[in-house]
Amino acid sequence: MRRTTTVLTALLALLLAGCTTASDSKPPGPRWQPRPGTAWQWQLSGRLDTSVDVPVYDIDGFDHSAETVADLHEDGRKVICYLSTGAWEEFRPDADDFPKSVLGRGNGWKGERWLDIRRTDVLEPLMAARIDMCREKGFDAVEPDNMDGYRNRTGFPLTARDQLRYNRLIAELAHDRGLAVGLKNDLDQIPELVDDFDFAVNEQCAQYQECATLTPFIEAGKAVFHAEYELPTTRFCADSRRLKLSSLLKKYELGAWRRAC
Repeated sequence: MRRTTTVLTALLALLLAGCTTASDSKPPGPRWQPRPGTAWQWQLSGRLDTSVDVPVYDIDGFDHSAETVADLHEDGRKVICYLSTGAWEEFRPDADDFPKSVLGRGNGWKGERWLDIRRTDVLEPLMAARIDMCREKGFDAVEPDNMDGYRNRTGFPLTARDQLRYNRLIAELAHDRGLAVGLKNDLDQIPELVDDFDFAVNEQCAQYQECATLTPFIEAGKAVFHAEYELPTTRFCADSRRLKLSSLLKKYELGAWRRAC
């Protein structure tokens, strides 16, 4: 009897251990998916102003702590983690982890260079680590930037197929961690990618008369977070409201200043 009890106790312990491991490996609940017209604040530089009365904040993932994210959550905000996934930035703490072989031409911003997105063997673990950081800090979603390298002079012969494969990889990495993810720009590939992403982030679609291209996201019930830099609000807000975009006028440095439609 004593031996039987011991065996049963051991089996029960093993079963409980197995259940704990399986539970811990699952993403924490359903992903957030913002709806069309959701108001937002986008701030990537300067001292963070948490007083803007909007339900969504998009902030730099490296520059802000878990405490900052928790404070925004306490105020009822969802928080998006900005990362550059298509370009290398010399000022990031993991910059030395990127081999020179994947660094291409400059992308127009100081200290930044396009990445060879074909090299997923190199980039996947690096991007997974960055998205892990977003999850560990408590972010709700990821804004992966520089996701249209194939349309630029990167120094690599990137194709549309390369870009689709890489963008889907980034979306999968985020989803595997329970995070929502937004498609940044890359307008030409929206029809192929709208089902892979939970929202869109766009810059200057009004200036270049491209905002209607984002309609598939709106029709799918997914927010389009949109910013202009050079047009006054009188030039784009009426169309933004008609298209149900979440539109802001911002300055290029993406500080706290904003003017919403």
